[in-house]
Amino acid sequence: MKKTTVAAASLKYFLFITFFLLSGFANAQLLNSFQTKNLNTIFVDQRQYYLIPHLASCFENAMSFHNKLWDYKSDEQLAVLFHDFGDWGYAGAINIPFNLLIVAIEPFDYAYDVMPANERMNWLMNHELTHIVMCDKPNNRDRFFRSLFSGKVSSTNQQPLSLLYSFLASPRRYSPRWYHEGIAVFMETWMAGGVGRALGGYDEMVFRSMVNDSSYFYNAVGLESEGTTIDFQVGMNAYLYGTRFVNYLSYQYGPEKLLNWYKRTDDSYTLYDSQFKEVYKTTIRNEWDKWISFEQDLQNDNIKLIRENPTTEFKKIGTETLGSVSRQFYNRKENKIYAGINYPGQLAQISSISLTDGKIEKLIDMPSPALYYVTSLAYDDSSSTLFYTTNNSQNWRTINSYNLVTDESKTLIERARIGDLVFDKADKSLWGMQHNNGISLLVHIPFPYESWNTIYSITYGQDLFDIDVSPDGKYLTGTKSEISGKQKFVRIDIQNAIKGKLDFEELYEFENNSASNFVFSPDGKYLYGTSYLTGVSNTFRYDFEKKDMQTISNTETGFFRPIKISTDSILAFKYSGKGFSPVLFKEKVLEDVNAINYLGQKVIEKYPVLESWKAGSPAQIKIDSLTIYNGGYAPFNYLRFTSLYPIVEGYKVFPSYGLRLELQDPIQLSSISMSASYSPNKLIQNKQRIHLGLAMRYWNWEFEAEYNHADFYDLFGPTKTSRAGYSFLLQYNEMLIDETPKKMDYTIRAAAFGDLERVPDYQNVAASFDKLYSLSGDIKYSRFRKSLGSVDDEAGFSFQFNSKNNYVNKNFYPRVWANLNYGFLTPWNHSSIWFRGSVGNSFANNRADAFANFYFGGFGNNYVDYQEVRRYRTYYSFPGMELNSLGGTNFSKCLIEWDLPALRFREMGFLSFYSTFARIAFFSSGLITNFDKSDLRQQYLNVGTQLDFEVVLFSLLKSTISVGYGKAFNKYQKPSDEVMLSLKLL
Repeated sequence: MKKTTVAAASLKYFLFITFFLLSGFANAQLLNSFQTKNLNTIFVDQRQYYLIPHLASCFENAMSFHNKLWDYKSDEQLAVLFHDFGDWGYAGAINIPFNLLIVAIEPFDYAYDVMPANERMNWLMNHELTHIVMCDKPNNRDRFFRSLFSGKVSSTNQQPLSLLYSFLASPRRYSPRWYHEGIAVFMETWMAGGVGRALGGYDEMVFRSMVNDSSYFYNAVGLESEGTTIDFQVGMNAYLYGTRFVNYLSYQYGPEKLLNWYKRTDDSYTLYDSQFKEVYKTTIRNEWDKWISFEQDLQNDNIKLIRENPTTEFKKIGTETLGSVSRQFYNRKENKIYAGINYPGQLAQISSISLTDGKIEKLIDMPSPALYYVTSLAYDDSSSTLFYTTNNSQNWRTINSYNLVTDESKTLIERARIGDLVFDKADKSLWGMQHNNGISLLVHIPFPYESWNTIYSITYGQDLFDIDVSPDGKYLTGTKSEISGKQKFVRIDIQNAIKGKLDFEELYEFENNSASNFVFSPDGKYLYGTSYLTGVSNTFRYDFEKKDMQTISNTETGFFRPIKISTDSILAFKYSGKGFSPVLFKEKVLEDVNAINYLGQKVIEKYPVLESWKAGSPAQIKIDSLTIYNGGYAPFNYLRFTSLYPIVEGYKVFPSYGLRLELQDPIQLSSISMSASYSPNKLIQNKQRIHLGLAMRYWNWEFEAEYNHADFYDLFGPTKTSRAGYSFLLQYNEMLIDETPKKMDYTIRAAAFGDLERVPDYQNVAASFDKLYSLSGDIKYSRFRKSLGSVDDEAGFSFQFNSKNNYVNKNFYPRVWANLNYGFLTPWNHSSIWFRGSVGNSFANNRADAFANFYFGGFGNNYVDYQEVRRYRTYYSFPGMELNSLGGTNFSKCLIEWDLPALRFREMGFLSFYSTFARIAFFSSGLITNFDKSDLRQQYLNVGTQLDFEVVLFSLLKSTISVGYGKAFNKYQKPSDEVMLSLKLL
């Protein structure tokens, strides 16, 4: 009878809170929604509406094509979160628990012609919907499990069995990134009639350079374990390798077999590699080796074609390869250049590079580099001032200046969203390109650089980039891309533009190739830049007098960002497999340069059926007749049932069995999860056998309610988080600063606990009373940095201030503590040293009360875990001692840590299960508690080490195996030690 009463009361509490929060949030309309039967586009700002019907037309057009090609049918309305939160365009696809695209509205980064410049919404739909189809298309087996679990299960580390359920419902999602990106790039290219990266000059250059430099080709395992982490292109290697491998398969065996490999049918295998073996009658490993051999032969043939004409002789400056590079500027007096650089092992920076000996001298850190162009850089040689942008990756760009003489940096315009900076010598102003709500704007920033004037707003579908200003300040040039993908090199009369009369004078068109990084010669008579006109990024010179474009280089790999530094010398960056290197070569007009063969061109010539894959124009879609809704979007109104599945949890040391139910809105701004389990073991009191949980999230708000909280990981001690009794938690979190690498946020929590046996934060400390009310909060600021190829943060600092105020039995127990971390890179690449300090104080009068104290001890890792791997960094951890064995009303703790470089594995494991790296750290910490009372004071010292192995399951799911050892010392006790073994899941 008592058991039934407790369960009913708990359920009543849960339902009451649920109804209260739902009624409060259901009518909140902060977003907008545009819907067809198949699409729900959610956007924030009505100023973005001009693109919504076009986006919907692109979606309907691309989805119609995919439905026919892949025999894909879905009754699910796909959601698109359409936003302007970043300064560059990007997109991502998710198929679990719902089909969702996240699309950033802004233009893409066209540096080095890495991305196609055709109309981006159509291109994005072609590419991203390929991901949706590949991940979501089910066969009968997948449909069975989706029906069994009432949907596509989202894997959560709190319930690791959800990983298995998620895999059973959507198995093809759990395939490597190269597999997904390879087919998406292949489709994007042929659906656009050949405009895409499968026919891209940059991709050809990457592999031609690898062959030319005798660089290492990663196999399928090594690509994921090392190739996408230590290379200067990091994750882009998945696109590059995947696209080449898919292109190769299509060329060797035809597009039909390629479709059979990717298509999910009732007779297809669950795993992508098993299906490959079924279709191609060999393994991926074997065929990958054949592709590498094929690629080497293809690129050797291309190199022979290039060498049929004399190649450009060059002198390399220094021995360092710089990774990614920005625009460069020449200081004639000191014979050095200034450029932003970002290469593996060291933090990104703006540096000077001596042309005499190649010595690199760091000028300023670049805390938020872009992947390829690092930073937008301009130079005023009259005042020795560099202008540069920060927040270059996805944040709104800020304009700064740096004086080379005084070594002084200054912020000029914060969050301006302006880049592509150029300096106008005539009036000391800056010009740049601004991105805002999907539109590119040409802007003028007059001295003293406190504000800007918008000169011209470029029609959507067009873009202007790689701009430069003539030495006399009369003309501005740049590359203008059209909606078709064609690019023209243009000139603008500056005075007319300022007066509102802007005309684009076409200077030259490189057909379907980009005119990149064209800049004026010092005398203004020429422009120097690069283009893939022959398939190779060679250097070109535009002669204003002759109105003629002339070729001045013939290189095996590629030249970029050329500038004229003397009467007959050109300084450029030469591409290699490890990035860009500065080189000097003699300026000479060439009569003949051979074109190379593209793999993509060989594919289309051999299989002209790909010409029929062109998806057609989105203009043919009559979107008005398909529109079913255009209005507000309230996340709670769109909550949908996502999954229901069985769970196993741990309560104290006993298992419990139950169910978990999930609800979410399509763009995951709101969610509800409920769990219920039962512990059958009779050693548990009857009132503690039922375990209930409710978690609700709405934007920044979270609400949780627990009754006899159980936790899966309590089955694998020693750390236990299950607790008897009930609890309620209401939490609010807000990000105050989100400008990489700077982040600042705060959290406020209100909680209530009842029927307590143990203090909620400390498992080994008995509660002195069974009821507790708590109000707590914290504020955190961090500025961490890491170099390309790193495993963890390598430098920077963070500060966190915490306050927790408990109210127990009419007594108030306020506590505050703070954490400070500071680290720096050593000269040894990827090796850093960290200092981590913590201090805290409790203002309670009764030192003997458990609620008045802080407690310390142990690594804190469970044998099977899901929380932070290196738990010894937390303020409450103290390896070598038992959990919660040290206590005090105040404390001071200092930890010093030395992180050694990770050992990367090129091949350790199998396609679906492999290890990526091993890393080790050594640490030592000192702890003082009750330092204000000599008779109660405790002083401890420990030393320890931790070795971590990262392993990957099903290509996507990263886990970590950790082994640690700690030994603690106190002059009044014998030393004690601790061995830690842990597997962190997901």
